[in-house]
Amino acid sequence: MSENEISALISLIDDPDEVIYIQVRERLMQIGGPVIPALERAWEAEEMGDLCRNRIEDLLHVIHLDTVRGGLEAWAEKGGEDLLEGALLVARYRYPELDEYRVKSKLAAIRQDIWLELNDNLTAFEKVRVFNHIFFQVHGFKGNKRNYHAPQNSYINEVLDGRKGNPLSLAILYQVLAEDLDLPLRGVNLPNHFVLAYMDEHSAASGSERSILFYVNAFSQGDILGKSEIDEFLEKIKVPAQPAFYLPCTNIDIVRRLLNNLANSYAKLGDSERAEDLERLRAGLGAGSQADEKQ
Repeated sequence: MSENEISALISLIDDPDEVIYIQVRERLMQIGGPVIPALERAWEAEEMGDLCRNRIEDLLHVIHLDTVRGGLEAWAEKGGEDLLEGALLVARYRYPELDEYRVKSKLAAIRQDIWLELNDNLTAFEKVRVFNHIFFQVHGFKGNKRNYHAPQNSYINEVLDGRKGNPLSLAILYQVLAEDLDLPLRGVNLPNHFVLAYMDEHSAASGSERSILFYVNAFSQGDILGKSEIDEFLEKIKVPAQPAFYLPCTNIDIVRRLLNNLANSYAKLGDSERAEDLERLRAGLGAGSQADEKQ
């Protein structure tokens, strides 16, 4: 559709006939992303009345939400192999103009610092200790215990800038960096918490607990845990143990939980509109596990 045709449609947004407006709205929504610049220009026009501006704001919001949802669904259909891509798509919900290059450059700098201290002669424990030193001590990442439920703890760009996050967002950064360094760390979807499993590279394909050497708690400065600590944690929160609470989950599971955390964060703030948006985005990734229902 040409710019003139789009402009003609936008000029009908403030039509007092509700039937005409609904038809115009549906057509603009079908066009999707390409119509956003024209809508933004129209919103800024001095002659636009309040009704038109409100309708444009609604359209921009719906189109943006559909764009993010479409991106997440396409990412999941491809297998969700790139965890960073999934986390960046979630961040685009709040930051449409997100500079992905800046995010990736920051991660590359951290990755370089860790890589310089690693070598093949180190044991798995020693590699994690090196990783923890660079990530937590040198670069200053830590759990945001004071403002645990704040939405910014779940946006990957905010976590990189502020160096504070929740168990899931810190684990996402940890896993993304570990994968880039060929360290076999994978997320584990615990209820009320999230940890990483360090896999035995020789038996990781078995998918059993025997393939896990130990667990890493990114929210507590990379503390190393054994299966007994996972058992104790589940007993403490009075949740019956399930195999899924000990084994790696998929990247799609991780991003689904990231969306759930954000929905819960906004709900706690009384922002029901954003909470509903995030629930819609999560629904686009299908049903989750029991752990997804808990922070």
